[in-house]
Amino acid sequence: MLGLLKKVGNYQITRQLKKNEKIADEIEALADEIKLLSDEQLKEKTTQFKERYEKGEDLDKLLPEAFAVAREAAGRVVNEFPYRVQLLGAIALHQGNIAEMKTGEGKTLVGTLAVYLNALAGKGVHIVTVNNYLASRDMGNYGRIFEFLGLTVGLNETGLSKEEKQKAYNADVTYSTNNELGFDYLRDNMVLYKEQKVQRPLHFALIDEVDSILIDEARTPLIISGSVERSTQLYQQTNSFVRVLKKEEDYVLDEKTKNVQLTEEGVNKAERAFGIENLYDQNHVQLNHHLTQALKAHVVMLRDGDYVVEDGEVVIVDQFTGRLMKGRRYSDGLHQAIEAKEGLQVQRESMTLASITFQNYFRMYQKLAGMTGTAKTEEEEFRNIYGMDVLQIATNKPIARIDKPDLIYKTLESKFKAVVEEIVELYQKGQPVLVGTVSVETSELVSKLLNKRKIPHHVLNAKNHEREAEIIEKAGHKGSVTIATNMAGRGTDIKLGEGVRELGGLHVLGTERHESRRIDNQLRGRAGRQGHPGSSQFYLSLDDELLRRFGGDNMKNLLDKIGMDEDDRLESKMLSKRVEGAQKRVEGNNFDSRKQILQYDDVMREQREIIYKQRDEVLESDNLRKIVENMMKSVVETNVRLHTPESEVPEDWDLQAIVNYMTAQLLTEDDLTEKEIKGLDPEEIIDLIYGKVITAYNAKEEQFTADHMREFEKVIMLRTVDRKWMNHIDQMDQLRQGIHLRAYGQNDPLREYRFEGYEMFEQMIASIEEEVSMYIMKAQVQQNLERQKVAEGKAVQQSTNGKEKQKRKPIRKGETVGRNEQCPCGSGKKYKNCHGGNE
Repeated sequence: MLGLLKKVGNYQITRQLKKNEKIADEIEALADEIKLLSDEQLKEKTTQFKERYEKGEDLDKLLPEAFAVAREAAGRVVNEFPYRVQLLGAIALHQGNIAEMKTGEGKTLVGTLAVYLNALAGKGVHIVTVNNYLASRDMGNYGRIFEFLGLTVGLNETGLSKEEKQKAYNADVTYSTNNELGFDYLRDNMVLYKEQKVQRPLHFALIDEVDSILIDEARTPLIISGSVERSTQLYQQTNSFVRVLKKEEDYVLDEKTKNVQLTEEGVNKAERAFGIENLYDQNHVQLNHHLTQALKAHVVMLRDGDYVVEDGEVVIVDQFTGRLMKGRRYSDGLHQAIEAKEGLQVQRESMTLASITFQNYFRMYQKLAGMTGTAKTEEEEFRNIYGMDVLQIATNKPIARIDKPDLIYKTLESKFKAVVEEIVELYQKGQPVLVGTVSVETSELVSKLLNKRKIPHHVLNAKNHEREAEIIEKAGHKGSVTIATNMAGRGTDIKLGEGVRELGGLHVLGTERHESRRIDNQLRGRAGRQGHPGSSQFYLSLDDELLRRFGGDNMKNLLDKIGMDEDDRLESKMLSKRVEGAQKRVEGNNFDSRKQILQYDDVMREQREIIYKQRDEVLESDNLRKIVENMMKSVVETNVRLHTPESEVPEDWDLQAIVNYMTAQLLTEDDLTEKEIKGLDPEEIIDLIYGKVITAYNAKEEQFTADHMREFEKVIMLRTVDRKWMNHIDQMDQLRQGIHLRAYGQNDPLREYRFEGYEMFEQMIASIEEEVSMYIMKAQVQQNLERQKVAEGKAVQQSTNGKEKQKRKPIRKGETVGRNEQCPCGSGKKYKNCHGGNE
């Protein structure tokens, strides 16, 4: 069946390529006509194309003429006139596919044609590269073509201000790295005002080295992590306070929901104890939250039931299996509250504020396309996950590179001895050699061996991209020896120096096979560009990791039996096929692994899209009153139905629990009594309570202007959604870490993760509704409302991106600081909300 599907896919690609040949004919037919246009007339074409697009003509119709114009502009601006094969590559890109073009075939120039056409829609096109140096270089080289044709061009780099980023994103064409695009998306969904967003809706992305970004980096999530403002001291203070509270008098416990709340007397005691006027004030959200969690820790959470204390740590007990869940922590500060209750050290926590994988980020674009020299081996993954076909574009000139068969040695020592001898021989001959290694350690080993033989050489690492490009560009000069990891130098041409062609061109020497054939092909492709001479050969040993994993020891025993010496070598097609078979198996395993990760990440993606969409609605909306009313109704309905189940007779309903909850959350103690709701059915109780809530809501609004009330609702909503979402991400992460253990119980971990993740999300939504409703009804509306971030975050992906958090400075006595001025410690907060808070 799989074979049949492959045949169908290949047939469709062949048909598509034939259609594209006809489109290329149309473009070439326009060349002479376009050539006669002046520079000004050529630029004017852009305005005409935009007008035609706005009147309903689609991009496919504009393609032949637009490509002919961009082709002519490229010839005039950068003195590179795209060949026919480059036109075919550009057509494939416009169609949302991957153009596989060999190294040196001018992929970057190909991209400019597809980008120009798609930029005419005015929605912004992103050209994505793997590092800042390449983004800056390509903009400097090829961005001039777009500017010549009247389009605006932007460069999105790390460290730009919000205004600079907005300008870059508002350009017709934006050059950027994949990391920066992803982090900007996450940051945009943490802003407090819609004007602070930098990105436009994601329209079209053209990814250079698409296999590197969408496959090699696909599993690495982009994370914005931060330290949530939770003072460990406050956990101790609230813990001491709740110890003296009395049940029924100061707090009530709802046995059914395990919900514990302060009574009006309890609230009064808290306000006196902490020296504040109103516990529900926006300035005291943190204190209120700590009190709630401290109460829950003391009243609801039972030692040796819900948790145990082991080796000075609180360990959660799984309620279903009774097993200890080491490494898991209660979220939302509850774990710290229990630590304070048990007299243990309260742990500070760094939290994930937002995260996304490249797989899910790039799938949000309306259209996606990519270029690389090597993608065919991963075609199934590109098609299944991104909906892109891989179209192989023929080279402009036939490939003259000679790919020699692999040489196989018994041991690592004999292999590297042979590698060095080969390099010495090539150096003495003057033929440049590029030595490809799988790891940094191997490149350093080869460098040491060459130093012993006094062979001058360069070692490439990924620490300095500009230096890397400079070295790789000189790697084709006579007598040059360059050692590089296999991926180094991608996107940079190795031009042959004088007299090198006569010596056989660049020789690529691989010291090991990578587990992916694609990476080996990429290394080979550094030589023999544009029909130039070149050669490649891989040196392997039976001790190499890939061969060891797939039967290297058996082969070694066989070679010992036939008496093969240490320094002898094998050239065997059978062995080479075995190596390729091993690579295919590893590629298959890696694909399955990425696919599984994506399936888990899709659960978070669905939830993230819902939250971000609702957050956008909050930012965009001028009036949230209707949304808040719906939340309040939902809170009332949920609580009433919980205490008036159909399975019980009305005499057994816990009406006092409803009254306790409503007066604690939405009303005052005088607003509702048990007597009022006795004898009513659930619908009547809901209507009665909801009516009282709306009356109280209206009374509150009358004290302020409508604008003031609307902003107050926004402040409450944003703060609550952000805090609850952060905690939810944390919980989902913990769930995922332990979910694989469900397989031991014959359960599908992914299905369990989906089910439990959905339940947790529903609980989070209910919790958001509850908290928003409570604060809107209980908090005082301040005159100087200010939206505040829940936490400060920094971008992380393997290494830290973006600006580091400013280091706090000590506050010295004698410094005079106004309460509303910024705190001099560097926190970014007002003095009264930071170091001035205890004065």
